[in-house]
Amino acid sequence: MIEVGILVVITLAFIGSGLAVWKLLRGPAKRRPGSVSRVVILGLASVLLVSASAWKLSKSRTFQCFGGIVPRVETSAPLVALTFDDGPSPQFTEEVLATLRQHDVRATFFVTGQALEENMAVAQRIVEEGHELGNHTYSHRHMLLKSYSFVQQETERTDQLIRQAGYEGDIHFRSPYGKKLVVLPYYLNRTGRLNIFFDVEPESYPEIAADSGRITEHVLERVRPGSIVLLHVMPESRVESRKALPGIIRGLQEQGYGFVAVSELLAFSEPRLVVMEKEK
Repeated sequence: MIEVGILVVITLAFIGSGLAVWKLLRGPAKRRPGSVSRVVILGLASVLLVSASAWKLSKSRTFQCFGGIVPRVETSAPLVALTFDDGPSPQFTEEVLATLRQHDVRATFFVTGQALEENMAVAQRIVEEGHELGNHTYSHRHMLLKSYSFVQQETERTDQLIRQAGYEGDIHFRSPYGKKLVVLPYYLNRTGRLNIFFDVEPESYPEIAADSGRITEHVLERVRPGSIVLLHVMPESRVESRKALPGIIRGLQEQGYGFVAVSELLAFSEPRLVVMEKEK
């Protein structure tokens, strides 16, 4: 797995640079011409290599250093989870809810705590319509190079607001911008939470995100049983995503797919995977 290889590279770079510095500090290295320069160059190269590798690792959709990450659920059942990030938005939530209601679709809204505070009535409407609320942190800031207490506060403050909105089910988590490295996964693992990702993300491609027809086509071509689809339908700028939503739903229903919330999709994991988890 490429992510494991990146982790190995980061570890080796740390060890290599550490050994070089230790060797320099021992003394004899100071008397060798150019030894200090070589160590400095090695240190800088190691920093660059570690930084690039860590950035690559932080963006992985299928790997994190601690705990569980779920880009899709392994199942043979023709089910898909439709998920929306950010919001709730007072301008466009009702439009989205009307589309879901029209097609009898249940979805998962990964909301931010700040938007919840500003639009609590809208969040309550989402819950009343039977949809699932997920945690997308309070401020939607990158969770890289943040302290444990910061991650904890961002997550638990949003949990409290989600409960205030009347949602009583499991609160799943999704990291902002799909980024994570060490502290966030450690917190999630320690608190028994999964990081819910996605395997279909049409808006990550600018040329696709700009056209509702291409968004629909992208989703219909890439969805598999157990897929988790990511869309942003709350921001004003995502008009093409909102326009694509009815076509996505109709197209997948015509292919025989049913729509479920993330919690329901997780329950459809193949039995062999459930057994493996129990044996750990």
